[in-house]
Amino acid sequence: MVIGYTTGVFDMFHIGHLNILKKAKSQCDYLIVGVSTDELVEKEKNKTPIIPYEERVEIVRSIKYVDRVVAQPDKNKMEAWKKYGFNRMFVGSDWKGTPEWARLEEEFAPLGVEIVYFDHTDGISSTILRDRLIEIYGVVSK
Repeated sequence: MVIGYTTGVFDMFHIGHLNILKKAKSQCDYLIVGVSTDELVEKEKNKTPIIPYEERVEIVRSIKYVDRVVAQPDKNKMEAWKKYGFNRMFVGSDWKGTPEWARLEEEFAPLGVEIVYFDHTDGISSTILRDRLIEIYGVVSK
C-alpha cells in the first residue's frame, strides 16, 4: 500500500490546491495531508492566514481525494514520517534542487520514501488572491 503525504497552508482554497491533492491521490492508495497551523504560517511567512486553521482543516478534510488530515505545527518532515509512516511525499517543483529538499531526498532515500515534485498551477496562488483583495478592496493584512 502506497501512503502519500503532502502539506500546505491551503489558505483561500483554489484550483492549484485541488490540482495538488488530485495528482497526489492518483499516485498513492492513502493520502495524508498536513495543514499548516496559523502559528507556523505566521512564523515562516510572516503573515496571518485569511482563513483560520480550523476552517482550512475542514475544507481540506471535505475533499474527496484526502483520506486523513493532520496538523503541521512545524516543517520537520522526518518527525512527520515517524508519526505517519508514508512512503511517498509530494511537494511543489519550486522546491526541487533547493538545499533543504536535496538533504531530505538523501535522508529519505534509504527509508524507501520517494519525493515526487509537482508543477505549480500557473496564474493562481494564495498570494495572488491576497494581492487581488488588496488591489480591489484596499484590504491590508500582515
